[in-house]
Amino acid sequence: MTLRKAFLVSTVLTFGFAVQNPVASAATAEKEQKAVNAGPVKKAAAKKAKAAAPHASEKPAAANAGETLIVTGTHAVNRKARQSTSPVSVLSAATLRRSGQMNLADALTRTYASINVSAMGNDAGSLTSAIRMRGLNPNQVLVLVDGKRRHTTANIYADAGPAFGATPVDLNMIPAASIDHIEVLEDGAAALYGSDAIAGVVNIITRKTNHGLNMSAQTGANAYNGDGWQYQTSVDGGLSLGGDGYLHLSGQVYHTDHMVPYTEDHRLMGSAPAGAGTALYKGPVSVPKNSNKVMSTPEETRENLSIAFGKTLTEGVQGYGLITYAHRHAESYQNYRTPNTLPDLYPSGFSPLETIEENDYAATLGLKGDNFFGFAWDLSTTYGADEDAIGDKNSANAGMLSSKCIPRSSNPTSTSAYVSTDGCGWSPTSTRAETYRMAQWTNTLDFRRNFKTGFSTPTTIAFGAEHRLETYQIKAGTPPSYEAGGMAGYVGLSPQNAGNWSRDIWAGYLDGDFHPLKNWDVDFAGRFEHYTDVGNTENGKVSTRYDITPRISIRGTISNGFRAPTLAEQHFSSINVGATTVAGLLPVSSSAARLLGAAPLKPERSTNASGGLVVEPLKGLHVEADVYQINIRDRIIAGGSNNGPTAIAALQQLGFVLPSGLDPNAVSTYYFANGASTRTQGFDLKADYLLRMNRYGNLNLSATLDLNRTRLSHVASTMVNGVPTSLLTAATASYITTAYPRSKLILNAFWTVGKWDVNLRQTRYGETTTMLGYQDWTPSSAICDNNGKALRYSNSCFAQFKNTPRWLTDLEVGYSATPHWHFAIGANNIFNVRPRRVNPLNNNYGGRMYDANSAQVPITGGYYYGRIDAHF
Repeated sequence: MTLRKAFLVSTVLTFGFAVQNPVASAATAEKEQKAVNAGPVKKAAAKKAKAAAPHASEKPAAANAGETLIVTGTHAVNRKARQSTSPVSVLSAATLRRSGQMNLADALTRTYASINVSAMGNDAGSLTSAIRMRGLNPNQVLVLVDGKRRHTTANIYADAGPAFGATPVDLNMIPAASIDHIEVLEDGAAALYGSDAIAGVVNIITRKTNHGLNMSAQTGANAYNGDGWQYQTSVDGGLSLGGDGYLHLSGQVYHTDHMVPYTEDHRLMGSAPAGAGTALYKGPVSVPKNSNKVMSTPEETRENLSIAFGKTLTEGVQGYGLITYAHRHAESYQNYRTPNTLPDLYPSGFSPLETIEENDYAATLGLKGDNFFGFAWDLSTTYGADEDAIGDKNSANAGMLSSKCIPRSSNPTSTSAYVSTDGCGWSPTSTRAETYRMAQWTNTLDFRRNFKTGFSTPTTIAFGAEHRLETYQIKAGTPPSYEAGGMAGYVGLSPQNAGNWSRDIWAGYLDGDFHPLKNWDVDFAGRFEHYTDVGNTENGKVSTRYDITPRISIRGTISNGFRAPTLAEQHFSSINVGATTVAGLLPVSSSAARLLGAAPLKPERSTNASGGLVVEPLKGLHVEADVYQINIRDRIIAGGSNNGPTAIAALQQLGFVLPSGLDPNAVSTYYFANGASTRTQGFDLKADYLLRMNRYGNLNLSATLDLNRTRLSHVASTMVNGVPTSLLTAATASYITTAYPRSKLILNAFWTVGKWDVNLRQTRYGETTTMLGYQDWTPSSAICDNNGKALRYSNSCFAQFKNTPRWLTDLEVGYSATPHWHFAIGANNIFNVRPRRVNPLNNNYGGRMYDANSAQVPITGGYYYGRIDAHF
């Protein structure tokens, strides 16, 4: 155990312990905040009410959360989730905590049927959390914090797969202790919020109480093979600012070790199928067959901090703000290199590590009031940025080692472990491959007022304006990361890939909420945006709801939306070097990409339609059922896949130096392209019921179901060397159509009796299907029928792989020893269910025995944990 780990663990044991968030429900926090705003007279009463309230784990959160006042998807006030014209779900902090997950993205996946994550990330993409909603790309989900647009990560997901091109908001960079509740809008909302709100909106509402102290400690590990050890500690508390203000501080420290499933590297096995293409390693050094750890979760250490504050400045005017900061260091395994690769430096072989050193920060300052010529108003400015230094560790530059003499082109003190000091035949074992920085500066001014228009209910009119400056920067890596073929595992970016880019976005919107009849609500919204790089867009939304009876309502929405290509999608390029493969992402604006058919990126355009019922067939039984359809044209995809001599020529034109001895068919290229149009159709069902059993306690039952299917309606093609070529292959088409579960069902029972509470959750993931490439064990004589070329590494022949449906069982048992202390033990995936294994012919080196692109059950198997919570 390192000194740092020992210190953190001792801190946990000494200070003990507590809760990520003691709030029983969002409704409780709302009452507390009203007391804060009311001033010092009601402050003591609020504290007394909080002390008398049951612990978060003892109170049925779901039933209360459904009645929480919402601020997402509407400009009307005093509206509850079940009264919304568009479907909105509210997840309390207690619900997220009972998921057993320490990361927010994982907690959402466990508790929300329409949100999933892929089984694992690849390369630097595995170092950033990326949620998918309704089967769409992470870029198509908008994330807000307290209603303000959150900045995105700078770490782009550059490998082909369902998350290709994603630079989403990294939810894990927000401290879990600061979260009061989360509102999820399950509808297109570009007319309200602008770009990205195609699949839906996730609005994180932070805590703003001016009293209390809450702490939490949790630790656990994967049952798969006893690794993946995790722990987290968090604390939050509030202070009063002059009686009518608040200062709320939240912090979290989190660490996880690698979780590595047992695999057997093809190259280290004693035999191979007849005709297999892999040359088995034979040498004097014997190494374990499970040396390839590429299919694993990263090791990560993260520290998060947030400061929320607010105070009445003068009568009718309040100031407010939120500051967040997070630091992350993470390391991800790359493919194992056998002992004969660099025997002098690594006699037992080596597994390169891809690293990230990340700093993420944001600050919001605002003023709001309730009477500017009768209008409520809100003026705010938000600046957020994410900075990532991507590096190589436990690696080497084979080209530099084999060179007779290379003039030293970098400062030796900037890297470590040089093989020699004479400037000839040397290589560092660690380098900085590149640095990214993505920043957003958003300024908004909003107005809202109710007007008497002769309808039974006053009409709400809201309008506002927004300006956003986005900047993106790429810094080249140190020269050893890209010279002479680059470092093993991940080749750095050269100066010709570096640059600075920016754009301005100007927007204005108008929203009207009308009640023509007492039980009929109609909401109109329109928004205009101008991008200095991709032009103008106009978006509208019409939502309506009619309450037939107090227990039966119908609702529907139709809207159009868009997603502007990110600066990263327009300018990023990279090259990924495997043990015997090379994959290069070409910048879409480069001459090499244009030679292969690339064109400037356009915004994605969407049309969303949904309709549903909200019913209460029995008192206390709430049911919501909605169908939806999302049409997207000009989707940005991984297009223009090429391999062989064409790909080699394109990479060399960009100045990349390829390692020697490669199979030409193992060298491939691709680029960003508006290559497809899709139609996503689905059905969402939510139900909850609170069963009161008197002396036997309360049983809160809930069920959520998402049925989802995406189909291609159009695939674009381009001319490559005079030949029409589709921008999608069967593999890349499967990533955006069938790698997402066809269904996901979550059944949850939360029972509280006396000092005990038990949470039981059953989750069923539907089938996923992907098209897998033929890898190293494919016989070299096997031919792809489509073009007569080799089947191994083919870019046109693939094998269909289906992950059959799976059930996961999660269980948590808690006990409140005192009104302030709560203890819980639990298991996620208690029966250690794992994905289906892929065919060895499609398993690269034997190290990828699961389908990494499937958004189905995790590869980590069972996870067992213990947690201690406290609040004062």
